[in-house]
Amino acid sequence: MKQTAIVILNWNGKDLLERFLPQLMQYTPLSKADIIVADNASTDDSLIFLQKKYPDVIVQAFKQNYGFAEGYNRALSNLKNEYVVLLNSDVEVSENWFQPAIDYLEAHKEVAALQPKILAYKDKSSFEYAGASGGFLDIYGYPFCRGRILNTIEKDQGQYNDIQPVFWASGACLFIRLEEFKRVGGFDSNFFAHQEEIDLCWRLNAREKKIVCLPQSCVYHVGAATLNKENPEKTYLNFRNNLLMIYKNLPDYYYKKVMLVRFFLDYLAAFHLLLQGKIKNAVAICEARRDFGRLKTQYKAIRKENLRLGLIKLPNTVFKKNILWQYYIKNKKTFGQLNM
Repeated sequence: MKQTAIVILNWNGKDLLERFLPQLMQYTPLSKADIIVADNASTDDSLIFLQKKYPDVIVQAFKQNYGFAEGYNRALSNLKNEYVVLLNSDVEVSENWFQPAIDYLEAHKEVAALQPKILAYKDKSSFEYAGASGGFLDIYGYPFCRGRILNTIEKDQGQYNDIQPVFWASGACLFIRLEEFKRVGGFDSNFFAHQEEIDLCWRLNAREKKIVCLPQSCVYHVGAATLNKENPEKTYLNFRNNLLMIYKNLPDYYYKKVMLVRFFLDYLAAFHLLLQGKIKNAVAICEARRDFGRLKTQYKAIRKENLRLGLIKLPNTVFKKNILWQYYIKNKKTFGQLNM
């Protein structure tokens, strides 16, 4: 058995596999890592393509689309490797993407997970939205990154090349100890897609496991290859899952205040979208809040268990202020301007 399994979750992504698998095969030491494609019941020619062009790639073919969260849970359930890399199908790896990350995990047993620096495939001088140089969370549950705050994306000028603890590592390219992934319960399958990696990392943080960004490893991410960021379904999943994540993990001391503020901020966001003519997105936020209320009762036992197992009430990688206030009112548009 090889030390590492690189797992790509695929859904109708034959074109992406065709574009990015060659470089992955070229820059990955295949003596040390298996490459696995877990297919979420694709209806395109993905499986035929893999069989013909990449017979050495291990294929797990699911009979239905389980989404990102449950798809990965199933793909990893029977693996025994020490490390797994969750790699989006729309990621181009670089020459030294793999070994520095594995070497770092080998040398730092306290680190449960890490991500490389993630740059934009279409503009390789810029950070990419979904991860940039490591993810953080503000006290109200809003995620942001070194290199990307809200919709402001920085150019990569080496300003975030230091290895730094982060709150969350991007699911676009996530190196993680398989034992730790399973120990904290893997991804929340009810999330389907979006923010499941932040929820996972919150559980790791709370149990005193470290997560870092390792910029010495670098990949390039297309982003929004499945759902465009303006898609109402994506808006719905992001808001609903974010609220569920807060409920599951935030201690009582902060919870009531945070949720009161979020009530007003969420409906303000919906109203803003309505004024922009994005009616379906505005409705998606309202539906997300409605469904969060319905689902919350199902999560009471999960919340209780997470808080019981948590050794840290609020990790120091949580930004204790409101990132929206910093961005819109105080005009702090880059990570370097924040007092983290």
